[in-house]
Amino acid sequence: MRTPWWPVPAARRAEPHRDPAAETPAWSAPALVVIAVAVVIGALNLWPSYARGADTLANADLAAGLACCAALVMRRRRPVGLALVVTAVSAVSLAAGGAAFVATLTVAVRRPWPVAVGIGALGVLTGMIAVALRPPPELPYAVSVAIVALLTAATVGWGQAIRARRQLLASLAERAHRAESDRHLREVEARRLERVRIAREMHDVLAHRMSLLSVHAGALEFRPDASPEEISRAAGVIRSGVHQMLVDLREVIGLLREDPVDGADAPPPSLAGVAGLVEESRRAGAQVTLDMDVGDVEAVPTLAGRTAYRVVQEGLTNARKHAPGMPVTVTVRGEAGHGLEVQVHQPLPGPDRGRPAIPGTGTGLTGLSERATLAGGRLEHGPVADAHLLRAWLPWEA
Repeated sequence: MRTPWWPVPAARRAEPHRDPAAETPAWSAPALVVIAVAVVIGALNLWPSYARGADTLANADLAAGLACCAALVMRRRRPVGLALVVTAVSAVSLAAGGAAFVATLTVAVRRPWPVAVGIGALGVLTGMIAVALRPPPELPYAVSVAIVALLTAATVGWGQAIRARRQLLASLAERAHRAESDRHLREVEARRLERVRIAREMHDVLAHRMSLLSVHAGALEFRPDASPEEISRAAGVIRSGVHQMLVDLREVIGLLREDPVDGADAPPPSLAGVAGLVEESRRAGAQVTLDMDVGDVEAVPTLAGRTAYRVVQEGLTNARKHAPGMPVTVTVRGEAGHGLEVQVHQPLPGPDRGRPAIPGTGTGLTGLSERATLAGGRLEHGPVADAHLLRAWLPWEA
């Protein structure tokens, strides 16, 4: 198939094998309407001739006009060829004027402006011939030709406007499709990066626990004369550490750890660092209230505490982005056997506060949701009443 030299919207270039015109029935409702319009225009052009009396020339004119109107069913498949034939016939047939108008409009809609202007120029030329052969008795020749030229120019301009609008709609649809694809790719990338960060953090956690197990196992090996109480205590520590290691490993099976990046040697965050996050936000001018009731912070599982830290961090970040100056309430509650619940609550800003000053991509919440799921918990976020609520529940085994 030859590639057209005129510009075609990318949405149509993506499917070169698909021809919408070929899929449209020849005698569809739009085709019948178009033919009816052409017949009406041709009848109005031919009516003065029949008013003076029907003759052989008028009947031939009518037959040629009806044939041209019937040929309009091919206007989508062969718009340029049909326009050339119908416009040429309109030079000697008044009844074919309506079909010539529709054919010219179709070319202007479906072809670029050089082709449309060429068909329009041919229409003006055939109009000059038609006026010379059958001059209107009440109008001078120059006035008649000027009217034909204006009508033809208006038809071409109308068709080009329709074409431009269709191309704009196709471009907007393609842009929306591309934006949706980019958003999906950003979400996938955010999940992947979150998995990598979790794998890096879990490596540090497992290394810490394994070192503790090594110390206690070494103590049992080098002190065979230890008391039963000391042996029991060390065995309990080893049992608890192995159990927690199995829990942590279950969450990160399948994750791949990439090369460490800058800052990977920094101490990992934990639930104890939530107070520092709140204090940092207060120093930045935010009104943050912290309500923490978890008993012993050190007893919180490492994975749950680290995820809770990330939830509070993301909640305070979003609060600064989307509603600066509004008060924020951070609630952390939980106990062993019931789980750990984290909430970041902030009233929605009123319409007089304007738009948020800092734009966001939404990938932070996507990665946070992935992190909570991998930790065995769940994450919810969105408007509730007149406030925005970010809430997470994380498992905390007894």
